[in-house]
Amino acid sequence: MNFQTFQDLPAEEVARLVREAGPKVCVFPINGTRRWFMLEYMRGQGEDLLAAYLEASIRRHIELYTLFFEHGIDTLLTPAFGPDLMERSQDYLQVASKGLARLATDPVLLDFYKSNGVRVRFYGDHRKYLGSTPYAYLSDLFDEAAAQTAHHDRHRLFFGLFSHDPSETVAELAVQYYIKHGAVPDRRKLVELYYGEYVAPVDFFIGFEKFSAFDMPLLALGNEDLYFTVSPSPYLNAQQLRAILYDHLYSRRVEETDYSEMGTADWAAMRDFYRANAGNTLGIGAIQKRGGFWYPLPQVALPPGFTETQT
Repeated sequence: MNFQTFQDLPAEEVARLVREAGPKVCVFPINGTRRWFMLEYMRGQGEDLLAAYLEASIRRHIELYTLFFEHGIDTLLTPAFGPDLMERSQDYLQVASKGLARLATDPVLLDFYKSNGVRVRFYGDHRKYLGSTPYAYLSDLFDEAAAQTAHHDRHRLFFGLFSHDPSETVAELAVQYYIKHGAVPDRRKLVELYYGEYVAPVDFFIGFEKFSAFDMPLLALGNEDLYFTVSPSPYLNAQQLRAILYDHLYSRRVEETDYSEMGTADWAAMRDFYRANAGNTLGIGAIQKRGGFWYPLPQVALPPGFTETQT
C-alpha cells in the first residue's frame, strides 16, 4: 500500500490494519502543553488563566487519546511528570498538581474512561517522591481511579509519574517476590509487578523537541521506532499520526537487503545518497532567539533523481 492510499483510508480501516499487525504499545508524552495553550487559547481568557488552561488541556488530552484509540492503538503510555519538574516554582507545582488530580477525578475524563472502556493505571515512584510533600494525596487519587476503571477492557492508558529511574523499585519488587515465592521473577513478572499488569515491549515512541526517549521502564528493548514532532505534542493531528503509523507498519518493516543481488545502479544510488549526507546528523538543532525554544535543523539532502519510496 502506498502512502497516500493509507492517508485516505477511513479511520476504521487504518485501525484494522494496525491491529492485524499485532497489538501495539505506544509511548506518547504530551509535552509543550503550556506553549500550545499560550499560543492558541490565552487571548480573551480574562484573569482565570489556570482554569482555562486546565479545561483546554483536558479537552485536548481526550481528543488525543481518542485519536490513538480510533486508529487501532490499544495501549498508550503517556509519561506525565518527573523529578525535574519538582524543582520548578511553587506556582508551577500548584498548577501541575491540579492537572494531575484531574487525571483521576475530572468528571469529563472519568466519563471518557467509562464510555470508551479505558483501563487507567499510574506507574512510577509517585508515592516515594510525593509522600513528604503537600501533594501526597495525589497517590491515593491515582489508586482510586485505577480501581474504578479496573474492569474496563477495550483500551489501556498508563500515566507515568516519576518513572525516570526504576532500578531501586524493580530491585525491591524482585526481593519481595523472592521472599514470598522463593524464586527470582522473570521479566514478564517484573513488568506485571511494576505496571500492575503485563505490558508488551514498546512498538513506537512519539516525543517532542529534543530527540530523547524516556520513562518506559522494562519496555524499551531497542526495537521500538522513535519519532519526534517539531511542534508541541498537542498539535498532533490525524494525518501526522497516520504518517507515523505508515512508517511503522511499512517503511521500517522491509526485509534485509541482499547486497549480492544489488545491481550497479542500486549501488550508485546508495553511494550518491550517503555521500550527499556525509557529515549530516539527525538530532542537531539550534535555539531560536525570539522565544528561546530549540528546533531541529534540516539534515537530509536528496541527490538528483533520488526516488522516495513513501510516495
